[in-house]
Amino acid sequence: MELQRFFEQAVANSKLLSSKPDNETLLKLYSLYKQATDGDVSADNEPSNPFDFVAKAKFNAWNELKGKTKEDAMQGYVDLVNQLRG
Repeated sequence: MELQRFFEQAVANSKLLSSKPDNETLLKLYSLYKQATDGDVSADNEPSNPFDFVAKAKFNAWNELKGKTKEDAMQGYVDLVNQLRG
């Protein structure tokens, strides 16, 4: 599957970006990656600590992609990493 290969390469390339993306972009990368690899988020993934704002932001970002296919999430991740690489 060619998309899988492109996705894996994008994951590797995301670790080689010349500068760290802003928090909004990092959340987008995280949520697309989780949707592509794990599928829809479940209530079990919701952070139990209400003061863990980072975990809550990650959960919310992933939850916004509920229903997006793994293939669409992979393609979105690949496109975003390619955009960040310039």
